[in-house]
Amino acid sequence: MSHDPGPVIKPIRNFVFGNRAIILTVFAIMTVVMGFAASQLRVDASFDKRLPITHPYMDTFREYGAEYGGANRILVAVRAKDGDMFTPEFFTTLKNVTDEVFNIDGVDPARVTSIFTPNVRFIEIVEDGFAGGNVIPADFQPTQEFLDIVRENILKSGQVGRLVATDFSAAVVSANLVDRDPQTGEPVDFIAIGQELERVIRDRYENERIDIDMIGYTKVVADIAEGAYGVALFFLLAFGITTILVYSYCKSFRVTILPLICSLAAVIWQLGLLASFGYGIDPLSILVPFFVFAIGVSHGVQMINATGAEIMRGIDALMSAQNCFCRLLVPGAVALLSDTIGFLTILLIDIPMIKELAIAASIGVAVIIITNLLILPILLSYVTRGEKYVAKLERAAAWKRPLWHKLSYAATPKVGAVIVAITAVIFAIGWQGSKALQIGDLQAGVPELRPDSRYNVDTEEIIKRFTIGVDLLQVIVEAPENGCIDYNVMNALDRFDWAMQNVEGVQSTISLASVMKVVNAGWNEGHPAWQNLSRNSQVLVRAVRPVETSTGLLNAECSVMPVLIFTEDHKATTIDRIIDAIDAYVADNPDDPLTYRLATGNVGIMAATNDVVEAAQTPILIYVYLAIIVLCLAMFRSIRATLCTVLPLTLVSVLCYMLMAQLGIGLKLSTLPVAALGVGIGVDYGIYIFSRLQHYMREGMALRPAYEQTLRETGSAVVFTGLTLALGVSTWVLSDLQFQADMGLLLAFMFLVNMLGAILVLPALASLIYPREGLKNSAALDTTIPDNG
Repeated sequence: MSHDPGPVIKPIRNFVFGNRAIILTVFAIMTVVMGFAASQLRVDASFDKRLPITHPYMDTFREYGAEYGGANRILVAVRAKDGDMFTPEFFTTLKNVTDEVFNIDGVDPARVTSIFTPNVRFIEIVEDGFAGGNVIPADFQPTQEFLDIVRENILKSGQVGRLVATDFSAAVVSANLVDRDPQTGEPVDFIAIGQELERVIRDRYENERIDIDMIGYTKVVADIAEGAYGVALFFLLAFGITTILVYSYCKSFRVTILPLICSLAAVIWQLGLLASFGYGIDPLSILVPFFVFAIGVSHGVQMINATGAEIMRGIDALMSAQNCFCRLLVPGAVALLSDTIGFLTILLIDIPMIKELAIAASIGVAVIIITNLLILPILLSYVTRGEKYVAKLERAAAWKRPLWHKLSYAATPKVGAVIVAITAVIFAIGWQGSKALQIGDLQAGVPELRPDSRYNVDTEEIIKRFTIGVDLLQVIVEAPENGCIDYNVMNALDRFDWAMQNVEGVQSTISLASVMKVVNAGWNEGHPAWQNLSRNSQVLVRAVRPVETSTGLLNAECSVMPVLIFTEDHKATTIDRIIDAIDAYVADNPDDPLTYRLATGNVGIMAATNDVVEAAQTPILIYVYLAIIVLCLAMFRSIRATLCTVLPLTLVSVLCYMLMAQLGIGLKLSTLPVAALGVGIGVDYGIYIFSRLQHYMREGMALRPAYEQTLRETGSAVVFTGLTLALGVSTWVLSDLQFQADMGLLLAFMFLVNMLGAILVLPALASLIYPREGLKNSAALDTTIPDNG
């Protein structure tokens, strides 16, 4: 029989099922078109997409980044395995590697630095006065005589620890990358550059005597992209696990394949629409398609479950599909709208990469409304299921019925009060644990990659041998014109440099003041007593003359003098400590003649990004919850029903943050969206359960029997979906990407806790919120009502 769908849903139902063939044909054609568009989707890892464009630091970055180098650097270290770099083979290799770096597309040739480049010089005092030259002589040959000369030149140049390892075991080639091709104006493909570095440098020059270490943004994204290709394998693995489990649940291959096809179609549409809108996909957003697939499967199983219940009542395929379409359209659409709004709130973070991720996820979830709430019931209306299928469903329902009966006691005051009390304790523990969550990276190296990955091993080798690294915070210091020959100005710069050197987490610093002191000592036979700044402007002129603007330590007018602060790592605690020290220094020196502007360098970008994420995390959660509350109020027309649906989600949020803190996962660009996802998945479960619970209560059933009937019809699908999706993502712990492994653990945890919250906490809250008189007949249950387990 058919249920009255109401005046709003009825015309929609009549239109949809009256034009089934046409709708399916149009959908099939559109899916093919979207599939072709998806094949054109490109991986886009451009650097400027990661910039927090409205943060105050970005004003400094845009103004001075081109002149003094931005945040996108690479370091290529050539390392002698025997610990001695002064061999002909080593210097031949270093020369070749320097040339290779020059010739890589995307590298700014003016900012390539090694002891072989002409912008690296030494200064010394000779009998006839002041002298200097390139560290590597123009007529250099890899002979022992020249190697001895180069060793002396390196010592005179002050590059030990910077371009040459402190133990003389390695030398580094540093280069800055441009964000756009200067000829075409197109964004530079950093993944391709990272792959080219492997091909033309590591593969060609690494051997049994020479090691090549490479770090920098372009290597990070290339290594993540390489690991991301494995995401496809885990996607297939998760798809296979889901298929097997859905089949065990549905008892029919034809029924099993339909929600999977619709969920895959949602992914195809998502990727196709992204490509059509001109977007690419970032390597760190590569998991978003799986999120869409998982949400699609969740809603698809609800539809399969509902039609199975109708079939068990003896209703034919067409009528059962129509009834379920009418019954699930509103709760399903509200749940998916909640998911969509949850992702759209991430647009509050004014970083292009996050905005694109939010758009991609929102598109995918919105498409599920079409694929799983519209197309899936149409497809199910064509699938006839015989007596054997019904018998399988009845057997499955029979063995699960005692479980649902026991779980229904969660909707009684005594048991409900215990559950709520336990939940409150867990919430308090989670709240306390969530306070340990930190913003930004919590480990040295790149946390998206495994600790033993080649990139993180290379990072450790470079940090161990050099006093500089790829982690650079560059403070732009503005001074009056010709400030470099003004003692008060240079003394202020020197005091700031000294203060930064003594901040915990700072590996080394370089400033014009520190270089001028070395030059001044050189003019006085290198005596340490003369390593200072003279009050005589003529002496300062002599000290600054050898320092060229190509060093990046001053401009032609001597009005901008950056201070380079090399940090030991880019942990959030390290960055915060250094930024706080800079702010404190400025506050404590109000009469300082210099203006200190933050910041360029990759650490400057990270500091700005961390600020943006920290500022946005609370508003995002507030807006997500507000959107869910408004939608639940509109659907249930009940404050109590809304509280029962929304309150369990808060438990998941705090427990997710606590787990992240325990796993050492910081809240940053790649992990913040998981919080929104967790709330979205949870509200799906809650809306489906409470919509049926409210339906039976309005029909006059007491809370506990109403909840038992809800479990028979909807609870089975919720429990199954939570377990299936958790099992599918748990396989990610085997991924080469630490990021994917961490997200697998977090998602599995959220799928399970959301499921338990909807099954246990929601009815427990209802037992305390709804009036006692509604529970008088809690022992009565019409067991003749058929269900599908």
